[in-house]
Amino acid sequence: MEYIVEKIGMSRTTTVPSKPVTLLRVLEAKVCAVNESTAIVSYNSGKKMNKAIEGQQKKYSISSEFNRFATLEVANNEAGDIDLTPLAEATVLRSTFTTKGRGFTGVMKRWNFSGGPGSHGHRMGRRTGSIGMAEWPGRVMKGKKMPGQHGNIQNSVKNEIVSYDAENKILAVLGSVSGANGSLGRVKVAK
Repeated sequence: MEYIVEKIGMSRTTTVPSKPVTLLRVLEAKVCAVNESTAIVSYNSGKKMNKAIEGQQKKYSISSEFNRFATLEVANNEAGDIDLTPLAEATVLRSTFTTKGRGFTGVMKRWNFSGGPGSHGHRMGRRTGSIGMAEWPGRVMKGKKMPGQHGNIQNSVKNEIVSYDAENKILAVLGSVSGANGSLGRVKVAK
């Protein structure tokens, strides 16, 4: 079973020894249509509205606040509110979020290169260094670690559930989850 969640942030448990946890809020969602194993689910995210979204809302007769649509595996057999009972019994979740984007980044930050000497008389600094070879093969090999776009990719991690507040729909999972606070992702019940 999958759910759309919002990352609230990180905290710690009050047990001894305390454990780091990430707090995730399960978004209110409506199941629009159910196929064999998947379903079309609508949820609220921002103020985006266009004719395609309005057409979907009219087709499934849902209110205007539900303006985003996703295909998820759900426990529901028919349209309506999403069924949250599998979360109460779950022990392990697979969280999928988009990592923080760090833009165009040099090799020291992107690939953990050591860089050149920092003393006087050196011009290398934080540069890449040598990338080619001698006469053979006379080219830069494919997959060479170079500066470039860093972050802003999808990342999945498995997390153990520490607690689940069914009233406020807040999950506390052990360890960290990728992405910025307030970002949306999805969680899947792994066990």
